[in-house]
Amino acid sequence: MISLSEVSKTVRSGDSELTILDRVSFDIRDGEFVAVTGASGSGKSTMLGLIAGLDDPSSGTIAVDGQAVTSMSDDELALLRSAKIGFVFQSFHLIPSLTAFENVVIPMEIVGKKNASERAAYLLESVGLADRGHHYPHELSGGEQQRVAIARAFANSPKILLADEPTGNLDSRNGQHIFELMKQLHRQNHVTLVLVTHDASLAAEADRKIVLADGKVVADETTRQIREIEQAQ
Repeated sequence: MISLSEVSKTVRSGDSELTILDRVSFDIRDGEFVAVTGASGSGKSTMLGLIAGLDDPSSGTIAVDGQAVTSMSDDELALLRSAKIGFVFQSFHLIPSLTAFENVVIPMEIVGKKNASERAAYLLESVGLADRGHHYPHELSGGEQQRVAIARAFANSPKILLADEPTGNLDSRNGQHIFELMKQLHRQNHVTLVLVTHDASLAAEADRKIVLADGKVVADETTRQIREIEQAQ
């Protein structure tokens, strides 16, 4: 479903180059739930943006659902994202001038999806916001805004959900609720879920954990392997 091969990302920093990702390679299977962890600055968010085609790697190749992201045009990338990728940001990124309902329905209207209004209402109901669709983002709590963002991410029935610290701006109760909601939607829709998180307890519930440090993959283990290691210690 997702394949990275020798992916590097460098940026200019003053008179020198800063390496954010350094020859990262891994594959993620269809329907897998993968947590990506690591310290701040380890390259987690950059990697997620590269997978979504929001930025270009300096070298290496990325494929999503068999399509070479690194050789696509901007129009082709936009089509890929609208058809196959949902993205949930830490800071919600809702359009402030639109209601919750409008934020969810607009991705479907852009691609001409039939029954967009009905699906938007269904998605808001599925995240527990059936009675909040007419509210604007500033009228919603942080947890409610993130639930709208998740409903929007699922609007076009994506095969892949990329979530960048989606609980980072929420208190523990709302954060856990958002996490459980993503897991539920992941299972129900057989969506490949890639979650960037600092929270070890959330990462422990994934099928697999990839750890980045200084732009490199330093660990890539299934949950079963991690538990066996912990039990042996």
